[in-house]
Amino acid sequence: MLYVPSLFGENLFDDFMRFPVRQEPDFSKLLMRTDIQEEGENYKLCVDLPGFDKEQVKLHLKDGYLTIEAAKESKSEDKEENGKYLRRERFSGTCSRTFFVGKDKKEEDIHARFENGVLSVTFPKEVKKEVAEKKYIAIEG
Repeated sequence: MLYVPSLFGENLFDDFMRFPVRQEPDFSKLLMRTDIQEEGENYKLCVDLPGFDKEQVKLHLKDGYLTIEAAKESKSEDKEENGKYLRRERFSGTCSRTFFVGKDKKEEDIHARFENGVLSVTFPKEVKKEVAEKKYIAIEG
């Protein structure tokens, strides 16, 4: 049995014995980072969408849920003169996030702007309905 001092942690040999494997980067952590701000009577979402164009971003409102979708496709080819590929790369991806904005919201309540890879979406806060005052009916007799 091999005893490992605790200062190395429990997975010292697991990390040491791992073969180096090339992994694709996880872009999901970089895409669609969102800041939510309260601005007076409105809420504002600022969504980071680096590398996307305005035409590649769509917003959809259904049953009080606002969905932001972004889709991108790109192709790159390098060929020799005789037609053999030296390099050929393709990328296609979509990402989306959904936020509850309130069942009383309509499309015209939501305003969006896309500038420099940042989508800004503004919508009004929920309006609290006032509790109706109880009114009594007079009983004659």
